[in-house]
Amino acid sequence: MAKSPKPPPHLRPATQKWWRSVLGEFELHGHHVRLLQLAAEAWDQAQGAREVLDRDGQTFTDRFGQPKERPEVGIMQNARIAFARLLRELALDGVDAPEAPRAPRTADYGSRR
Repeated sequence: MAKSPKPPPHLRPATQKWWRSVLGEFELHGHHVRLLQLAAEAWDQAQGAREVLDRDGQTFTDRFGQPKERPEVGIMQNARIAFARLLRELALDGVDAPEAPRAPRTADYGSRR
């Protein structure tokens, strides 16, 4: 049995735990492990943006006194979309996102251990 790759050190601890749980439940090929890394990074990016929005709100006032959407709104939205698409691409049946509902399953690329 091959040794599972370790989670990248730049991932948040909760995301590293999720990484290990996915690789503990599924046997992924090398290219799928790369997709898993992208999904984990997207999740962390969304969480980072969420923290900024929770702290600072969704808008700010520009130099002309006009309300503007914070860049983190788009960052969070794009990261969430990327995460959902990557999970769907990996077709990980029964795997929940770190503290989120799972993405719909459309194919069977990952095989259960």
